[in-house]
Amino acid sequence: MAEDIHIRQSIVVRARPDVLYRLALEPRRRVRWDPNLARAEYEGGESTRLGNNVRVRFKFSRRLFGLSFTAKYGQLQAPLRGGWESVRHVGPFERLTQSWTFKAMPGGTEVTLGMNGKIRYRWVQKPVERLMHNLVISTLTALQRQVDAPGAQLMEDMGREMQRKQKEEQKAAKEAAKAARRRK
Repeated sequence: MAEDIHIRQSIVVRARPDVLYRLALEPRRRVRWDPNLARAEYEGGESTRLGNNVRVRFKFSRRLFGLSFTAKYGQLQAPLRGGWESVRHVGPFERLTQSWTFKAMPGGTEVTLGMNGKIRYRWVQKPVERLMHNLVISTLTALQRQVDAPGAQLMEDMGREMQRKQKEEQKAAKEAAKAARRRK
């Protein structure tokens, strides 16, 4: 008896939709930042590009049982939406799909990640649903961290620079006070 699972989460990320579209849907880029994927590559080789009906091989991380599967991209409309659907069954899933939507708004982009799965066995529905929910949330937070990483590094560097300047000013002030006391 097949059961359906539908999970959808949104997050606002401070980046343009086209940048997020490429990060989320391009397999070579995605595998660099997504902790849930161990491997992602086009089935046609390095020369293949992102497009409708293009096949890609995914391998989930060990905490997601290391499942390997082939999926094909569909409904790609850059930079607004895109997604993929599994070609064959994936572990306990009869069918697994993932969809991304990117909605531009002031100050960033609203990113919505949806996962749908058709479970082959009813007795695994609850644990698999929890696993999928965690996968969606961790993927969205990893995307936000990936985008915020350069800005966070810049802020950290600026903070260190300000601290260094303050210490130098304090040291100069102490030296000036010492020199003033010596003159008296």
